[in-house]
Amino acid sequence: MPDVNNSSSVTLPYSLDAEQAVLGSILIEPDCMEEVVNIVKQEYFFLSSHRVIFSSMMTMYSGSKAKIDPVVIADVLAKEGLYDVAGGREYLITLRDSVPSTANVETYAKIVEEKYLLRTLITTSQEIIESATNGETDANLLLNSAEQKIYDIRQGRDSGGPKKVSDVIINGVYDRLYKLTGEDKEQYQAIPSGFGMLDKYITGLNKSDFILIGARPAMGKTSFALNLAQNVTMLAKKKCVFFSLEMTKEQLAERLLSARAGVPSNKLRTGELTDDEWVRLGNAAGDYDNVELYLDDTASITVPEIKSRVRRLKNVDIILIDYLGLIQSATRKENRVQEVSEITRNLKMLAKELNIPVVCCAQLSRGTEGRGKSHKPQLSDLRESGSIEQDADIVMFLYRPDYYRNEVDDDKQDEIDENLTELIVAKNRHGAVGTIEMTFDKEFTRFRSIDKKYEE
Repeated sequence: MPDVNNSSSVTLPYSLDAEQAVLGSILIEPDCMEEVVNIVKQEYFFLSSHRVIFSSMMTMYSGSKAKIDPVVIADVLAKEGLYDVAGGREYLITLRDSVPSTANVETYAKIVEEKYLLRTLITTSQEIIESATNGETDANLLLNSAEQKIYDIRQGRDSGGPKKVSDVIINGVYDRLYKLTGEDKEQYQAIPSGFGMLDKYITGLNKSDFILIGARPAMGKTSFALNLAQNVTMLAKKKCVFFSLEMTKEQLAERLLSARAGVPSNKLRTGELTDDEWVRLGNAAGDYDNVELYLDDTASITVPEIKSRVRRLKNVDIILIDYLGLIQSATRKENRVQEVSEITRNLKMLAKELNIPVVCCAQLSRGTEGRGKSHKPQLSDLRESGSIEQDADIVMFLYRPDYYRNEVDDDKQDEIDENLTELIVAKNRHGAVGTIEMTFDKEFTRFRSIDKKYEE
C-alpha cells in the first residue's frame, strides 16, 4: 500500500499519532502486543515504515524469545534489508520516547483500525467508479461485485477471539438460558416449524442456522418451503422473507391461498370455482392481512442483494430461498463448484451476522437415480459442491416413494401410498438424525405431519 494516493485527488485518511502511539507502546511495554494483535494487522498501518516495523514485531512476538526493543528490531530489519524503509534505529527510539503512557494502547489501535476501514471503503469505491466509467462491465454484474466487495469488508472485521470457558458460560450460556426462561422468552426461543416431529429433532428453526432442504425435482421442495413460511408467520407470528428465483410472486401466492383455503391449486389456474370456494378463498385472503410474509421473485439474485433487501425490511426473523442452484455468485469464479462454495459460505455468514435462520432449497443430483431400487437421498447427492454439506447446520431431504412408482412391479404398486413423504434429517448439529413420515396433499400443495402439536 503506498503512503499517498496517487490515483486520485482524494486524500486517504490515517492518523500518524495513533500509528506511532501503537508502535511506541509496544516498544515501551512488549506485553501491549497481546491487546494490539486482536485489533490491528500489518496492512492496517498506512505508512510503509510502520508496516515493516509492525511486521518485525509480529515475527518476534510469534516465534522469538527476544524482548521487543529498538535495538533488536533494528537488527531484524537490517537482516531483512528493511532498515532504511523503517527509518533506522533513530526513528525506533523516537517512537518509543514519543508515547507518554501505554495505558491507552487499545484506543490507539482502534483508531488505526477505523482509519484502515475508511481507506478500504474509499479505495473500493474508486475501483467501482473506475469499472462503471470504463463501460466494459455489465451493470448488473458490477452491482453484484460492488455489493460483494462491501460485504467482504464487513466480514473481514474480527469480532471474536478466544475467551475463557467460564466467561462464555456466564455471559453466553447462562445469559441465553435466563432469556429463554424469562418473561420475553418467546423472543429468544427457536421458531417452531409447524411440524411437531421435525421440531423434536432440530429443536425448531434456530437463530444463525443455515438449513438446507434437498430433493429431486417434483418432490415438493417449494411446497414444503411455503408451508414453513406459512407456519412461521401465521402460527409463530414471525416476520419472514421468501425469495423465489424460479416462480413468480403470483404463483407463490396462489399456492399459499390454495393451502390455506383448501381449494385445489389447479382451480386457481382454471378459474372453475364454486361459490363456496370463492368464500373460502376470500376468508383465506383475509387471514393474510396482518401476516408479515414478504415475497421476492427477483431472478439471478446474489447473497449481498438478499442481505441488503432483508436489512431494508428490518427486524426479519427468518429467510427462505428457493433455490440454491439459481443464486448468482457476486464475483466471477473459474467454475460453478467454486461459485456454489462461495454462495453457501456467504449464506452461513448471512445467518450468523443477522442472527436468524436461513433456509434454502437445493436440487439433488441424479445420483439418487442410479442406486438400484434404493433411491433415498444421501448427503453425497448434493449437487455441485461438497461445501454445501460442510456449511449447512442442518440438511433435510424430501423423499416420496410414489415418485418411483413405475419402477415397482404392477402387483405391488397398490401398496404405495401416493401421499406418503419422508422428511429425512441427514445432518443435524443440534441433535439426532432420522426420518419423519408426512403426508402430502397434492391438490392443495400442503404437507402435514402426523404430530399435530403445532398444527391447526
